[in-house]
Amino acid sequence: MRVLVVEDERHLAGGIKRGLEAEGFAVDIALDGRNGLERANEGDYDAIVLDIMLPGMNGYRVCSSLREAGNWTPIIMLTAKDGELDEAEALDTGADDFLSKPFSYIVLVARIRALLRRGGRERPPVLDVGDLRLDPAAHRAWRGDVEISLTPRQFSLLEYLMRKAGEVVSKAEILEHVWDYAFDGDPNIVEVYIRHLRKRIDEPFGRNAIQTVRLVGYRLEADGG
Repeated sequence: MRVLVVEDERHLAGGIKRGLEAEGFAVDIALDGRNGLERANEGDYDAIVLDIMLPGMNGYRVCSSLREAGNWTPIIMLTAKDGELDEAEALDTGADDFLSKPFSYIVLVARIRALLRRGGRERPPVLDVGDLRLDPAAHRAWRGDVEISLTPRQFSLLEYLMRKAGEVVSKAEILEHVWDYAFDGDPNIVEVYIRHLRKRIDEPFGRNAIQTVRLVGYRLEADGG
């Protein structure tokens, strides 16, 4: 099994390499983000150990770039911080697992073996509703051939509506899936975001795909004219 280690601390990178080689892995090292991205795209790796804080390009960008390119090699991300935000961002950018420094080599090897047992993930499918297209992995959306710029929340709302295309979804359902179950703000925020989303995906194209079902909720139609 071949592993790429992307870590700028030479001593640590060397230690990881020796530890993994002792377990029978073949190991390559990249000392900065750009070289790591290049090696990951060119090499046939079974897993990638990726530090977050890297010169040239940080680990988040390396990870998201690989996923956007359709590279779904299992990634375990290393962080010097033990914080929820770092862990959440690692997973949100496409990492399969994370490990906080300092860590045990025994645990690192066990995590890598667990990822290898699961195998590489399949790329999430692109969603199509009429000529509206959304790529969850690349975080991009199009109306026909025109790419649409969306904020993260607008993107999440559109993704949910597209996954429920043709169905009526209530404001409560949208709040639960696009915000969270513990949301305690003004539920009218949904109406605000629906209005913003219509201005992005409908109005410039003369469409009415996002339809209001009075007293019930909203429905996304493929051919809303």
